[in-house]
Amino acid sequence: MKALICIGHVPDTTSKIRFTDNDTKFDTTDIQYIIGPYEELGLTRLLDIKDAGTDLHITAINVGLKETEATLRKALAMGADEAVRIDIDPTDAFFVAKQIAEVFKNGEYDFIVTGKESIDYNGGQVDGMIAEFLNIPSVTGATKFDLLEGKAGFEREIDGGKEVVESVFPFVTSAGKDFAKEPRIPGMRGIMAARRKKLEVITPVEQNLKTEVSKHYLPAAKPACKMVSPDNVEELVRLLHEEAKII
Repeated sequence: MKALICIGHVPDTTSKIRFTDNDTKFDTTDIQYIIGPYEELGLTRLLDIKDAGTDLHITAINVGLKETEATLRKALAMGADEAVRIDIDPTDAFFVAKQIAEVFKNGEYDFIVTGKESIDYNGGQVDGMIAEFLNIPSVTGATKFDLLEGKAGFEREIDGGKEVVESVFPFVTSAGKDFAKEPRIPGMRGIMAARRKKLEVITPVEQNLKTEVSKHYLPAAKPACKMVSPDNVEELVRLLHEEAKII
C-alpha cells in the first residue's frame, strides 16, 4: 500500500513576520522553517501504522523551491521512505492541490494525508481541492485514523460529539489535533538514513494562476496596559464600557 503525505514548509511560530515589495511578499530573511504541526501529526500516524506491521510505503511531498528540501529531509529522518519535491514556488491552495493531484494520479498511490491547515495561511482548502481534482472521497479534520480490511476508519469532532466515518480507497484525509499522540522526533539513525533516501525533484504541470496578492497586513499592535487602582471602581467600569467595549 502506498501513501502520499503532504509536508508543509512553514515558518516557526516564534518567527518575526515581515513583508517586502510594498507588502506583497513575505520576507524570508532569518526565518527558521519547520514541518507544519498538523502534517507532522499525519506523518507520525502513518509511521505508527507502518511500525505496527502494515505494509505501507510512505512518500512525503511538497510543492516548493530548493530551500524546502531541508524540511523534506526531516520528514525522511522521521521515517518516510522517499520524498518528492514539485519544483515551483507555490502561489495558492488551488495551485498546490492541482500539482499534488497530478502526482497522485501518476504514482499509483492508495490515499493522501494532508494537515487540516497550514499554520502560515490557515486556509484549510488543499485536501478538499485535491479530492475534487481526483473525484475521490475526502474526510476533513480527522482526529483518529486507522487502516482496516479493504477500507479506512476515521473519527472526527463535530458539534456536540464525535463522528465515526469509513471510506474505501482511494481517499484524501486531513489530520487534525490528536491524529497522533505526539509528533515523532527524528533520532540520529533516522537523520543519517535520510541522507541516503530518494528525494525526487519533478517538473510542475502547467496551470493558469487564479489569484494574486494585493497586500499583506500585520495584526494591529496591542494597546498599552492601563493600570487602575483597586479603589477606583468607577474608572474601571468606564474603561471597560467606553474603551474595551465589553460591557
